[in-house]
Parts: sequence; structure tokens; C-alpha cells
Amino acid sequence: MGSEGRQLHFFYFPFMAQGHMIPMVDIAKLLAHRGVKGTIITTPLNALLISRSIEGERKSGINLGIEIMKFPSAEAGLPEGCDNVDIVTTREMAGSFFKAVSMLKQPLKMLLEKHRVDCLVADMFFTWTTDVAGELGIPRLVFHGTSLFSLCVGDSIDSNAPHKTVESDVQPFVVPGLPDQIEMTKSELSDHTKTTDTNSPFAELIKAVRKSEVTSFGVVANSFYELEPAYADHYRKAMGRRAWHIGPVSLCNRNTADKAQRGKNSTIDENYCLNWLDSKELDSVIYVSFGSMGRFSAIQLLEIATGLEASNVPFIWVVRKSREGAKELCLPDGFQERMEGKGLIIRDWAPQVLILDHPAIGGFVTHCGWNSTLEAVCAGVPMIAWPLSAEQFYNEKLITDILRIGIPAGPLVWSSFLEAIPEAALVKSEKVEMLVTQLMGSGGDTTEMRRRAKVLREMANKAVEKGGSSYKDLNRLIDDIRMHNPLDVCL
Repeated sequence: MGSEGRQLHFFYFPFMAQGHMIPMVDIAKLLAHRGVKGTIITTPLNALLISRSIEGERKSGINLGIEIMKFPSAEAGLPEGCDNVDIVTTREMAGSFFKAVSMLKQPLKMLLEKHRVDCLVADMFFTWTTDVAGELGIPRLVFHGTSLFSLCVGDSIDSNAPHKTVESDVQPFVVPGLPDQIEMTKSELSDHTKTTDTNSPFAELIKAVRKSEVTSFGVVANSFYELEPAYADHYRKAMGRRAWHIGPVSLCNRNTADKAQRGKNSTIDENYCLNWLDSKELDSVIYVSFGSMGRFSAIQLLEIATGLEASNVPFIWVVRKSREGAKELCLPDGFQERMEGKGLIIRDWAPQVLILDHPAIGGFVTHCGWNSTLEAVCAGVPMIAWPLSAEQFYNEKLITDILRIGIPAGPLVWSSFLEAIPEAALVKSEKVEMLVTQLMGSGGDTTEMRRRAKVLREMANKAVEKGGSSYKDLNRLIDDIRMHNPLDVCL
């Protein structure tokens, strides 16, 4: 632990989405194991998921609790119980969801006033928490849930607008002022980055995120220094941000039960899944999953299925319903029967860390969400990078250009999770087959990619061990929060 004194108490306020809640809960676990009391603030629906994740910790005496705030669904015009963004399906619902989020400001303030809180770790989207915490003299840490690389790239694009110098969506431009030459196209940028309407609701939100990042106490990053050293330095020194890299936080889950209980209940028995993998050879299976928000058109699902079958590579595929809301999965006739024993299809939610950690997994087709990317790094698994939205196209550049542990599925087009990907941007079955065959092959490039992935796995594990870079930064974070209230030091 850091400096001696009374027990610190951190509040954690994750955004109501699986990809944000899961790592925030892991951060609470990490700090609780260092003696920091933790309280996770959430809403009724999400409390059920979080309780499951921390049940084992609480039984072992770790000081973690949950405070529940009512989510104002009805007041914002949402259906009752719509307190997780995974349920949002339209732009109108998204607007109402963020309206409901903004209504949590006063309830949060009342909750903070009731407790002696030493630090508030709040998601990036809760920009107003910096002001609330400031009024009460509580340091607020921002949790972005992405790489420092992507934060550096996003800051440069926002500040310099290099995409405005090109004439077409597919003409490459260089992102200026970074440690490496990073090239992107306008088609890979988000709508709110490309828009000329700087007063659009989401553009306004992103501006508020940037401002609250600068005015907060600092940023806690689910990353480790050795993964992106040049960008950790750039973020702290060139951009002037205060940050602590304390990840990969998923590595706090060491046993099978902890790994299986992260997030929703899996739709498959984990023992059945592990037994299926046990029957496969080392590095022979490719895992395919596009995150909790990734949904494709029926046409794209058919192309993926056809390409996987043609590759003749064993696979586990986490399939979610198409964007058209079909009641059944849109797969080729007889596909599941033909794939019996060759492919394992899991619907909606899978025990991803358990799967990636299995020695039979030799590759990962991923949307490049940061949780998935880090979990692949921790497992030493190379990737096919298939970004869809959010900051995933930035992460793809880190995977393929900087770390060189993946191959791009593109060129692709950024698309909101609420909208269908344009048909012109479909990845055809022939491309899927080629990518899978290439990644799972034994050529010189693939062998070297696999070697680099294994090296990064060792670095990730060393970073969180005693004396590692993330272990030390977590200690530094505890000390910095304690020093923020000097009267508590060495009492």
C-alpha cells in the first residue's frame, strides 16, 4: 500500500454499458485488494450484473459495496427499466438516455454528501461529475475505457482537423504531432468528428468530455506502460494530462469463476465451452466476437458464416441478432448442422476471457473495442482487426501498425452502433476466408505476429505483478489521493 493513514474510500460511477461497467468493477476490485474501500454507484438493472461480479470478493471479506440510484427512465421518455445503453436502438432513444443520465447529477451529489468519500472515479460521459466533486472538495478521476494511443490520436484530430485537407473519404491523411506516422481516412472517423455542426448534441458532449478531462484530478487508464510507452509519455508530457496506467485490469480475475462472472450471464455453460476447446489442438481455433454493441445486417452475417465455413478452421462465434431485429439468426441453410463439432456458436454473451485464455485459441476476429483488445493482448492472441464505431478505428491502428499483432479487415467505414453498415462496406465471404486462413496459417509474417503477441502477454502479466509498472502506478495513485488530503497522512 501507499502511505499509512485511515482507510481511503473511493466511489466508482460507471456508464451504463457492459464495456464501461466491466473494467470499472475490475478497478474497484484492484484497489479494494490494496485496502481501499469501494462503493460502486449504479442503477437497479445494472446492480444485478455488478453484484454477480463482486460476489466472490465480498464473501472473502473485501470491502466492496453497491449504492443504487433510480434511473429516471420515465422522466426522460424511455421505457421503464431502460437503464443500460445496450437496450438503446434508435437515435431518439439515445438522446433520451443521455437526458436521463444528466438527471442523475443531483442524486449523485446527495449521495456524496452522505458519505466521507476520498475520490470519485467517474466515466468520461459523466462530464458534470467534475463540477459536483469539486463543489464537495473530492478529487474526480476520469475513466475513458480506451487506450492512451487512441486518446492521443483523437486529441490531434480534434485540435488539427487534418481530415479537412483531403478531398475524398478514402484519401489518406497523416495525423500530426504523434510519435509515429499514423495514417487514416475520413471514412474511418466518427460522424461527430467529421461534422461541421459543432453544436450537434454529441459534438457538444465530446467537447465537454475533453474539458472535464483537463479540469479533473486526472485520468485512470486501463493500460500498461510497456504496451504504448511513446503514447503514455506523449499523453502526460506533450498533452499535459495527469494519468495513471493501472492495467490490464482484467488480470485481477485469476480463477475460472471470476472470469466467467464478468458481465452478463453467459448463454453457454462455461464447462461445456472449455471441454469443447480441450478437444482442439494448440492454436487451432479462431474466436469471433464483435462486442456487446456490435450487430451486423443479415447480409453481413451470411458473409461471415460462409467465409468461416470455407476457411475450414475450427471456430467459436458469438453471434448477435441482426440490426433488422430478426427473431432468428441469419445463417446459411444447414450451417449449424454442417458445423457440428467444427464450430461452436454462442448467442449474445460469452465468457470471453476464459475462451481467449485457452491454449486452443490461436486468433481473434475483433471489433477492436479496448476491453477485447487488451484481453487478447493478455492472452497472447493475434487479431483480425474489424472496427465498427466509437474509437475502434484508432485502436485498430495500434494493433496493426504499432504493435503489429494483427491484420486489418478493411478498408472499412465508421458506422454508429444504431445504424446499418453501408452495403458497399460489407466484408465479403472471400475476404473473411482469406483473413482467417492467413491469421491461422504458419507463414513467416504470421509466426512473427504470434511471437510478438506472446511477448506482450508476458509484459502484461509482469506489469500487474508486484514491482511492475502498473502495480507501481496503482500505488502512486493511492498515495496521490491520500496526499490530496494531507491531514490524513500518517495519522
